[in-house]
Amino acid sequence: MSSPPRFDRAHTDDLMTFLAASPSPYHAVANAAARLAEAGFRQVEETAAWDGSAGGKYVLRGGAIVAWYVPEGAEAHTPFRIAGAHTDSPNLRVKPLPDTGAHGWRQIAVEVYGGTLLNTWLDRDLGLAGRISLRDGTHRLVNIDRALLRVPQLAVHLDRSANTEGLKLDRQKHMQPIWGLGDVEEGDLIRFVAEEAGVDAADVTGWDLMPHAIEPPSYLGRDRELVAGPRMDNLLSVHAATAALAAVAGLADADLPYIPVLAAFDHEENGSQSDTGADGPLLGSVLERSVFARGGTFEDRARAFAGTVCLSSDTGHAVHPNYAERHDPTHHPVANGGPILKVNVNMRYATDGSGRAVFAAACEKAGVPWQSFVSNNAMPCGTTIGPITAARHGIQTVDIGVAILSMHSARELCGADDPYLLANALTAFLAG
Repeated sequence: MSSPPRFDRAHTDDLMTFLAASPSPYHAVANAAARLAEAGFRQVEETAAWDGSAGGKYVLRGGAIVAWYVPEGAEAHTPFRIAGAHTDSPNLRVKPLPDTGAHGWRQIAVEVYGGTLLNTWLDRDLGLAGRISLRDGTHRLVNIDRALLRVPQLAVHLDRSANTEGLKLDRQKHMQPIWGLGDVEEGDLIRFVAEEAGVDAADVTGWDLMPHAIEPPSYLGRDRELVAGPRMDNLLSVHAATAALAAVAGLADADLPYIPVLAAFDHEENGSQSDTGADGPLLGSVLERSVFARGGTFEDRARAFAGTVCLSSDTGHAVHPNYAERHDPTHHPVANGGPILKVNVNMRYATDGSGRAVFAAACEKAGVPWQSFVSNNAMPCGTTIGPITAARHGIQTVDIGVAILSMHSARELCGADDPYLLANALTAFLAG
C-alpha cells in the first residue's frame, strides 16, 4: 500500500476556513460531507436499501455524520478503524418563543447550551446560524454572518465589584442578546430569518438557531505559531478526521486491512443522549448495516466489532501559564507538542494501556510527537464520546485530542502545528 499524504501548515489554513464556514453543527456536517463528496464519497439514505459495493459512503442525520470507505475485496468480518469526534460546541440557542425585550430594547430569548464560559459571549458582535424546518419536511441552512446581536455587559460604574469579587452572571436574566430598538413583535425574528433564507415565514414550522461570534479565526503571536478561533472544541477534530478519511480513501492501491470510518456526533456537550449523539444508535446501526450489506451474518458483525478500534478525538487542556497549579504537576501538555493521549483510570476517558499502544504506533508511523494528559487529582475530570462509544458498542476506544487554552470560550486557542499533526496521526491510524 502506498503511503498516505502528509499534512502541513496548509491544513491549518484550511481549518480556519472550515471553522468560519461552520457556525453550527448542521453547517459543519454539510461542509464535511461536501469535502468527502469531492473525494468520491456518496451519500446513502437511511431509509433506502444499502448495497455492499466498495467505495466511500456517508450518512447524514441532523448535526451528525458517519462516513466509511470499503476497500475492494473487504470481507464481511473486516474490522473498522473509527475516528470519532463531535460537531457541537457550548453556546447560546434560540428559544421556541424568541421575541422578547424590555425598556425599548428588542431582544432574543436564548437558552444556554452546554458548559459555555458565559462571560466570553459578552460585548461580542454576534451573527445567527443554524437550520429552519419547513412545512414540507425539508430543512434549510441559515447563516447570517454579520453583526446582528450583542449581549451587553453591565458598565463597571454599575457593578463596582466586577473586578474585585468576580463577575456574576445569571443565565436567565443577563444573557439575552439585544438586536434592535422598539416594541417587541411576536414572530419578528423568524420573519427576519425566513427572509434571509429566501422562504416564506408561514412555511417555517421549526428552527434550531444559535448566535455565533463573527470575528474570523486568525493566526496569533509574533511568529504566528498560534491559532485563535471559535468552535475548536470540537470542529478541530471533525476537520482533521474528515481530511484523514479522504486521504486514506484516496490511496492509489487502497489494500486496507480495516474499513476506515469517520463518526462525528452532535450533543456531546450536554451528554450525548439523542438520536444524533454518541449514546444513540447511529454508529452501531451504520456499522451493522455495512456488515450485512456485504453479505455478513451476526457472527461476522461480532467478529468485525471485536477487532475494531476507535480513536475518540476531542480537545484537551494545555497547561495554562497563569494557573499551572490547576494541572497535574507531572503532566503539562504544551501547544505544538503534538496530539495528546487522554487518560483517566475512573473511565472518564476510555484509554487503557492497550489503547495507548495503538495510539503510540499510529504516531510513530506518522512521525508525529505526542503527549500525555491526566487531570489533577483534586480537580474533576471532563469526559468525551470515548467511554460512551466503548460501552455502547463494545469497541476498544482510545481518547486523544489537541491541547488548547480557553476551552468552552466563544474563542479558543491552540498551537498552529497541532491540527495537522493530529490529522497525520489519524491518517496513519485509519490506514492501519
